[in-house]
Amino acid sequence: MSVPSLRDAIAARRIDPLAPGAPGLYADHLVRVVREPRRVPPDGPRPIVRTDHFVLRRRGRRVELGHRLRPEQLDNDLAGLLAEELFAPGWLSGSDIFERVFTGVVRSCVDGALPAWTTFYGNTLTRIRQSFQHPEEADHSSIAGFAPVYRYALDLVGTDSVLDLGSCFGFLPMLLAEREAGAEAGAGPGTVIASDLSGGTMRLLGAVAGARGLKLDVLVCDAAQVPLPDRAVDTVTVIHVLEHLDTEHGGAVLREALRLARRRVVVAVPYEDEPTAAYGHVRCFSPRELTVLGRSTGRPFRVAAHHGGWLVVDL
Repeated sequence: MSVPSLRDAIAARRIDPLAPGAPGLYADHLVRVVREPRRVPPDGPRPIVRTDHFVLRRRGRRVELGHRLRPEQLDNDLAGLLAEELFAPGWLSGSDIFERVFTGVVRSCVDGALPAWTTFYGNTLTRIRQSFQHPEEADHSSIAGFAPVYRYALDLVGTDSVLDLGSCFGFLPMLLAEREAGAEAGAGPGTVIASDLSGGTMRLLGAVAGARGLKLDVLVCDAAQVPLPDRAVDTVTVIHVLEHLDTEHGGAVLREALRLARRRVVVAVPYEDEPTAAYGHVRCFSPRELTVLGRSTGRPFRVAAHHGGWLVVDL
């Protein structure tokens, strides 16, 4: 299972996750999201649907979404709540609306742009680490479902310098940076670089990392055209990115990863019967397709299954 990303929306439609806004409210030309009081005034459009967490209304072309989520509930499981309660039943559709209401709920849940996102990141990273420590207690949430992917990637990367391509929210680079910050003195922690096409997401990630006191470099670029020299880092990670790209673009990303890595390239993809359109997926992968990709590199490789598919190319 992949986590929904804001990458395409922020890059193409100029969603600014750190834009100024009124307390308890997020609004743009397509959506309006509000943290509702206990009693909602009777004026305005009548609700289309009420779910466990949301109240959906429409005013013309604009989606109006109310919620009563508390700050301690704000984490990346929001993706699953939106998908399950509003998008899977068909009340809302499209990755653009998904990404905008996602941003809106985060921004309206906690007053202030950076406090809202640091709360979101802090809660999510805490939940991921809890899943690491107690996998037997993991629930069926989005975070618990993706935590084994991060754990496996962390083991494959080790203490190398690493470049993560297509980072989006950048939970893996944040986990790597946290691990480097906790390394013993003199251990020579490696550089951690997050990269993404969206300047907005990278600005957000850099701001949150700085607020958490972490050393994390961010780079704005297409994953197929990275402005770094050959063999720039020990390991390049491409975690749940290729399912968002067509075959030609995905192949270019893999070639770029091979150019940049000194030691290893780590690729992870979900195994799906159909691409999950709400998450922006356009391709499906199987072990056979990963094997074909591995052979195309001309390098030693292995394909593994662990909460999805893995292609590890050793240089």
